[in-house]
Amino acid sequence: MPRWRALPEELDPQVREFASQLRRLVDRSGLSIAAVADRTGYSKTSWERYLGGRLLAPKGAVVALAEVTGTNPTHLTTMWELAERAWSRSEMRHDMTMEAIRISQARAALGEFGAAGAGARNGRGGAGGRTAPPRSGAGAPVGAAGGGAGHGPVAAQGHGVQDRPVRRREPAPGKPKRKSTMFLAGLVGALLVIAAAVLLTDLGGKGEDDKVAEKPAATPTTIAPTLPAGVKCTGDDCTGKDPEAMGCGGTLATTTAKATVGTALVEVRYSKTCGAAWARITQATPGDTVQITSGGSGAQNGTVNADKDAYTPMTAVAEGTDAKACATLTTGVKGCTAE
Repeated sequence: MPRWRALPEELDPQVREFASQLRRLVDRSGLSIAAVADRTGYSKTSWERYLGGRLLAPKGAVVALAEVTGTNPTHLTTMWELAERAWSRSEMRHDMTMEAIRISQARAALGEFGAAGAGARNGRGGAGGRTAPPRSGAGAPVGAAGGGAGHGPVAAQGHGVQDRPVRRREPAPGKPKRKSTMFLAGLVGALLVIAAAVLLTDLGGKGEDDKVAEKPAATPTTIAPTLPAGVKCTGDDCTGKDPEAMGCGGTLATTTAKATVGTALVEVRYSKTCGAAWARITQATPGDTVQITSGGSGAQNGTVNADKDAYTPMTAVAEGTDAKACATLTTGVKGCTAE
């Protein structure tokens, strides 16, 4: 019987009750998490998350577990619907909390930015800033005397000194325009060079050798089979690989042969989609071993751990009846399925 870890404290009571119910079903079935994964078609990692309260099991997984454990799916799906609503409420509360935190952080950042901007504006009038010239009086700009603010050169009168016309220092209006024009001219020139190179390449023509070289490669006569989503191997590529990790178990596998060895049940599991078979032993004792063989190919072996069941890696077979599963118990009892 698996040793369950404590469920997360922050779980909603409805979700906690549902996860506990799933654990009780698995305990009563006597199956390990690996066996549940193999028979339901959902991975072992997913079931560890479902049963650990880290993820809410989807409805399909719940119905599959009910079928595997012989449970009425109606009652179990009713509990799932309540847990699903509670899970959604918890996610909504979490999203609202995170949104409030982001808004607070944004307001704080904007407040700091506004304070910095105000300081910069206040600093413009200081010693390092630019001050507006007085409109009249002793400090009036040259050219303002004798007739208001002028916009052109004005000769000062009545001062006893002939001043030269004073011109304001303003950026020459032609410079930015010349820079923009030069940039655009350079850009247009670069584009014309590129276009000319492409045109000359196309007009250059190609010899007969080039035409032959450009012919597409011949289409292969053999086409790899299209595998269903989640299936990662087929045939010889599956030999020596884990059926669950390769997506060959669950609903894609069937039992083609089985035998009782002592108190254990040994089976040949076959996936037509993957073109491979493997051996599975359940109701066993830690230390018992199981093996799959097919004709003259090498055997694949598995050992029972604390979960009281095990399965071997796969071996490629044309049909499930081509494989044989054997078990050797720690008591010395041996037995095989009929090949």
